[in-house]
Amino acid sequence: MKFVKSMLLLLGVTLVFAACGSGGPSAKNDAKKLKSYNTYAFLPNKDTIMSREYDNDLIQSTIIETVTANMSEEGYRLETRQPDVLVHIHPMFDEKVEVNANPVYTNYAYYRPGFYLGPYYNNNMYENYFTIQRVDGPRVNQIPYRERSIVIDFIDRRTKEILWRGTSGETIETRRIQREIRQYVDEIFKDFP
Repeated sequence: MKFVKSMLLLLGVTLVFAACGSGGPSAKNDAKKLKSYNTYAFLPNKDTIMSREYDNDLIQSTIIETVTANMSEEGYRLETRQPDVLVHIHPMFDEKVEVNANPVYTNYAYYRPGFYLGPYYNNNMYENYFTIQRVDGPRVNQIPYRERSIVIDFIDRRTKEILWRGTSGETIETRRIQREIRQYVDEIFKDFP
């Protein structure tokens, strides 16, 4: 009986140590990798704000400008040909959005009438954005939808994995929407690795 208990204990300890083994890159490694990169470009989003309450172009351009300023402060420079990091923004201003999920599918409807890439992306987007069909990340959790919020994904261009996902727990107020968006994005970058 003592032998069986010893074997069960040994088996339990072995299973615990096996579960602690390396399961791929860690969030710490991804943050380190993100800091070692120098260049970025935007992946255009399909998140056109449909609600007539909001000016889609104003909101999108304010987000792009604010992210660009923060990336510059972090030491990154814009490179549209072969950037290290792709930045994918999700402005959630429509009530129909429920969850920002992982993985993220970025299949663009290129040849469909009405597909629109706003002017705010003209000089900022990754030239080969259409080659990025799906981005993933093993440690990126789903973010519950919060109306008038923004989620920003930072993606490794080569592996197509989300290295870091940033958002804020706040809701963007609509009175001074541009100022609110800038503050919201700045708040996200306070936690940037």
